[in-house]
Amino acid sequence: QVPLVESGGGLVQAGGSLRLSCAASGRTFNRYAMGWFRQAPGKEREFAAAINWSGDSTAYADSVKGRFTISRDNAKSTLYLQMNSLKSEDTAVYYCAASYRPSGRLVTSPYAYDYWGQGTQVTVSS
Repeated sequence: QVPLVESGGGLVQAGGSLRLSCAASGRTFNRYAMGWFRQAPGKEREFAAAINWSGDSTAYADSVKGRFTISRDNAKSTLYLQMNSLKSEDTAVYYCAASYRPSGRLVTSPYAYDYWGQGTQVTVSS
């Protein structure tokens, strides 16, 4: 198992920035592709960003492209999501997730992820 713990959420004004972190336990963090998903009230969970095991390949949802940056530090077993130019529609609970991929490739489907964190609330006020 890969316990995941998110942090860094909070309340921010529109146009502001937040940096989310996701700390993983264990020594196998670098064997997992990682992703960030989000779920707004009354909506389904949606893909936000993903990164491969080595960190040199990333993917973003169109809604966050150019504003969010996903990164990872395998030495620290930590995943990050830098969120800039936040909008009210970014308000959601953000989840990090881990997908065991022998190929190391990133994945964007939530069904491909094996482990999930408990989520951290991001609220953007307009």
